[in-house]
Amino acid sequence: MRRKTSVPPSPLPQRQGVDPVRIRLPFSDGWATVGDYLMERLSGAGPGVVERMLDSGRVVGVDGQPVDARAPYSPGRYLWFHRDLPPEVPVPFPLEVVYRDEHLVVADKPHFLATTPRGSHVTETVLARLRRELGIPALGAAHRLDRLTAGLVLFTVRPAERGAYQRLFSERRVRKEYEAIAPYDPSLTVSRTVRSRILKERGVLAAREIEGEPNAETVVELVGRSGDLGRYRLTPHTGQTHQLRVHMNALGVPILGDPLYPEVAGPVPDGDFRRPLQLLARRLEFTDPVTGVEHRLCSGRTLRAWESYPAWAGDQIV
Repeated sequence: MRRKTSVPPSPLPQRQGVDPVRIRLPFSDGWATVGDYLMERLSGAGPGVVERMLDSGRVVGVDGQPVDARAPYSPGRYLWFHRDLPPEVPVPFPLEVVYRDEHLVVADKPHFLATTPRGSHVTETVLARLRRELGIPALGAAHRLDRLTAGLVLFTVRPAERGAYQRLFSERRVRKEYEAIAPYDPSLTVSRTVRSRILKERGVLAAREIEGEPNAETVVELVGRSGDLGRYRLTPHTGQTHQLRVHMNALGVPILGDPLYPEVAGPVPDGDFRRPLQLLARRLEFTDPVTGVEHRLCSGRTLRAWESYPAWAGDQIV
């Protein structure tokens, strides 16, 4: 039985707030050289890409020295390299910091900005932006918001403390409050608790409710009305993917600007910043697991459709 070893630090610095890719060679046979393995593992990168990376010395070992493609395959060896990142459309909205100390950074993210690098969104993410703007390379996310949702996201400054803050969310010790703009329904004038079982399948854009023991619970309250629109306070007691969007749709009041519920209209194209999803992570309240401080944090953002529905619904960039 192999003894678990600690991961060595990266010999490569971040680029644009993005970590290098780390690969560990599997403890198995089948490859004569390091180059053989990489060309198989990274075959999706495109013709000749891996060869050029190796020839130019962009793949390095733990000592920071370029790896020879002809080096014998060595199970368990760590390698690092930076991906070639395609240009990304900048999200033209400010990213605000509402709280910062030596342990935490809490950001107030705009709509359309992903929380952490994923897929085609890498440098244009909250995490990469904050690392660059604040000069904190070790910054890590304690939880996430959907790219289309605005509001408060918590990041940790020290990697050793990240687990403590992540457990706040996994153990439901954070009170989260959201705000949403959706059609007005007079039957929702009193607090409504929605419980259901939500399934989000890999590769499927929309989640769905299925039979079975509930795994999602949301308290929905109408807190304002303007004509045919309602302003709702949403308090989730669980954290399933798309939970608030699914539950509002199930009540017959889908959130304005939602491209998935009630019908899948496809993802919002990059560069189209019109009519953002009218969902905002308004508040976070928790006891700091490291300092014991009671945090009560509030987003300074507003939802455009509530301020001016014609401006939100029109063609202008908001």
